[in-house]
Amino acid sequence: MPKKPNETDLEYKRRVIDIKSESFCGAKWYNATIWLGSGQTTSCHHPLPHQIDINAVEANPKLIHNTPEKKEQRRQMQVGERPAGCEYCWKIEDMGTDKISDRVDKTRIYTDEELDEAYNTDYTQDVNLRTLEIAFDRTCQLACSYCNPAFSSTWVKDIRNNGPYTNLVSDGRNHFTHRHDSSQLYTIHDRNPYVEAFFKWWESDLHKTLRELRITGGEPLMSGYTWKLLDWFKENKGKSQTRLAINSNLAMEQDKIDRLLEAAKDVELDLYTSCEATNDHAEYIRDGLDYQQWLQNVEYLLESKKLRGLHVMCTVNSLCLLTLPYLLKQIVYLKKKYGKDAINFTLNILRFPSFQSPLVLDKEFRIAQANRLGIFKTNYGSELHEFERNHIDRLIDYLQLVDKPHSDAFEEQKLLSDFKNFYEQYDQRRNKNFIETFPELKEWYNDL
Repeated sequence: MPKKPNETDLEYKRRVIDIKSESFCGAKWYNATIWLGSGQTTSCHHPLPHQIDINAVEANPKLIHNTPEKKEQRRQMQVGERPAGCEYCWKIEDMGTDKISDRVDKTRIYTDEELDEAYNTDYTQDVNLRTLEIAFDRTCQLACSYCNPAFSSTWVKDIRNNGPYTNLVSDGRNHFTHRHDSSQLYTIHDRNPYVEAFFKWWESDLHKTLRELRITGGEPLMSGYTWKLLDWFKENKGKSQTRLAINSNLAMEQDKIDRLLEAAKDVELDLYTSCEATNDHAEYIRDGLDYQQWLQNVEYLLESKKLRGLHVMCTVNSLCLLTLPYLLKQIVYLKKKYGKDAINFTLNILRFPSFQSPLVLDKEFRIAQANRLGIFKTNYGSELHEFERNHIDRLIDYLQLVDKPHSDAFEEQKLLSDFKNFYEQYDQRRNKNFIETFPELKEWYNDL
């Protein structure tokens, strides 16, 4: 069983994971994120993606997941070594022996038998996925501040029309300096060998082994390949037991949502959506979003009772902390109205771009926001799942850090300078006003 009744995450970690190795994670075998527009993959959303050999997948489509890099990382995990790309989890765990990282969340979804098989399988062997996240392309109508042209066509337009953002010395990944054309190697008129490999694997045997298929983007509901896959489910009703999950920003009219519900009516469907603030704060961070439309769409989906679950993914950045508790209270309200399991949230701490991390903020401000989250948990913790309470706890611990792990490579002043330089340019390009939107940060911002 993935987790015994009444077993805590820490107890599960000790019973199932620790007996294998100090670094074992089931996601390295059974989970993948694959960007088919660029031919890149990773084992979850934390490690940096790496390139898939285009010639290899022509002969063996399973290699869109089973890359040499992942096989080497499996070997490391089997012997207790820490793959460098998994630093997010190592940093969380190094905060204390009782700290639960995403490594546990991403392992416990698999059975004990599957995990034993992974651990005992020769690392050179190809393995069949159980959970998969794919992005067909980067088409998206939003241009969120912490996103970039690699994942949003609207961000591409910003760079094309206004040129690169300048004077960002800590942006080692060059998020905002060019259009990231390598992230979209093929137009809608081109043959895409990575997309072909996915559909070949899917139609041959992936639809038999995959428990959950999650489509991300860009905005997946703007991609024709998403609707092609939905057509497959409709035409092959009952052939696959794969659950379908779709990441959507829900920044759309309800007729698009109606089309989705109709197309997926015979499929178990989970909807994942992103938001981490409310009202004008949310709209500032997630440029192009109408917060009230988003909230109405969330409730519309819950009201339909056609979803297996609705999940709100909060990307915790420097600008969301003031209204994050209000968003969480809204989610609790929806839990009470539609059921505790109908909607949930995760708090995913932003690491890159590092100058948008919550750790750039003044320590006293961070501690004040941590205290507000503590009050929220005290008042509403009984309404939450254990993993939601864990996410709050680790965010509180993170906000209270004295040492700032995300600024190791750069002096703090460089991060603060980049913060100011970025948002001054962001305001000008997007017709926004930082100080009017975040008056609580006015004095701090002006002093940068």
